[in-house]
Amino acid sequence: MPDKNYSKTTDEMVRLASLCVENSSIDPSLYSVHNVKRGLRDLDGKGVVTGLTEISTINSSKIVDGQSQPCEGELFYRGINIYDLVDGFVGEDRFGYEETVYLLLFGKLPDKTELDNFTALLAEYRTLPTNFVRDVTMKAPNADIMNSLARSVLTLYSYDSNANDISIPNVLRQCIQLIANFPLLSVYAYHAYRHYVLDKSLYIHRPDPKLSTAENLLRILRKDRHYTALEAKILDLSLVLHAEHGGGNNSTFTTHVVTSSGTDTYSSVAASLCSLKGPKHGGANIKVKHMFDNIKHNVKNWKDDGEIKDYLVKILNKEAFDKSGLIYGMGHAVYSLSDPRAEIFKRFAFQLSEEKGKQEEFELYNSVDRLAREVIADKRKIYKGVSPNIDFYSGFAYSMLNLPEELYTPLFAVARIAGWSAHRIEELINANKIIRPAYKAVAKETEYIPISKR
Repeated sequence: MPDKNYSKTTDEMVRLASLCVENSSIDPSLYSVHNVKRGLRDLDGKGVVTGLTEISTINSSKIVDGQSQPCEGELFYRGINIYDLVDGFVGEDRFGYEETVYLLLFGKLPDKTELDNFTALLAEYRTLPTNFVRDVTMKAPNADIMNSLARSVLTLYSYDSNANDISIPNVLRQCIQLIANFPLLSVYAYHAYRHYVLDKSLYIHRPDPKLSTAENLLRILRKDRHYTALEAKILDLSLVLHAEHGGGNNSTFTTHVVTSSGTDTYSSVAASLCSLKGPKHGGANIKVKHMFDNIKHNVKNWKDDGEIKDYLVKILNKEAFDKSGLIYGMGHAVYSLSDPRAEIFKRFAFQLSEEKGKQEEFELYNSVDRLAREVIADKRKIYKGVSPNIDFYSGFAYSMLNLPEELYTPLFAVARIAGWSAHRIEELINANKIIRPAYKAVAKETEYIPISKR
């Protein structure tokens, strides 16, 4: 018998789906009637406080004369301002991701000996089980590397004889191993897709223990293993800026929820990966890149503010690009006046644009940044302020680094596994209750009807 087509949506499935919609649609007004915070957000968009954390702090407003006022966005890792952290390692011409991971996990900056030892530990752990690449990574490759990454993480459970041990030393060991191996799991999954689906040459490079995480990423990704110093520094910066962003973002909250059930590290991380995969969370930088490809095609004079502004209005009016009415990369759920990560990334994207001869494209991004604020404020009547988020410039930087789009979101995961690990450990140390929010039942009682009378 021929294999069934498991991917086909039949007419019967469409009919049954209509029953789901008909009998599962809740009157939106009931959320207000019962004072339910949709999406765990207040009416003003602020997240409902569900926990405490010392890992990172996000500020978007200040209290002035007893009133909350928007302020320039601030981000702190373990109390250290992200600007100071970046200026520290950049000023000393060092890579910063390993130092950032140490800070997030252990709550303090390492001295040189501690950093050297931790970097060596990551290098030691940056190796996959024997034949894992052949037996797992190369099987059932697909274009969605996030799915491959989640599958690999779950499979690593089978290689760990202490997989279910949730003592802090064991969980720390598991987390550090995952932090070390996420670059390999992601890039090797991409190479498998590239070879078996796109019919390209296959090459698997081993990491170099003397290199940083960012350098190894570029080394194992590229056929010739070559990269420039600036390329590695930009990628390292991206990892630092994506490593953590408070306990309230969707994937990190997933870490807390799943960890609170007492499950193993691999299951917790896989759940967070599946959350990050969602286009409303981790895939926004791809949308920004596609939007700019569309703008570059339709705006003839990149230096004409009027032409750019007119096209941005068309995008907002759902007349251009994907007809969603969104200018991707503009605005953030928390920040209003500015996203500090975007402000930092912008400086380094400019440097990279000079190395790559992409100054005109950088200026186009600059113009869209400036003009989109005006257009959105006018058309959407947003008065609190709107600014580019980190996705606005990261997609541009990744394109200049010639990174495949399939790796954009996995690179986010390569960075954010540091934050997830810190939050998992924090949850295990401080919480002793499973996270169990309440849902208000609004269904009316209905009597049971015997099947012969239906």
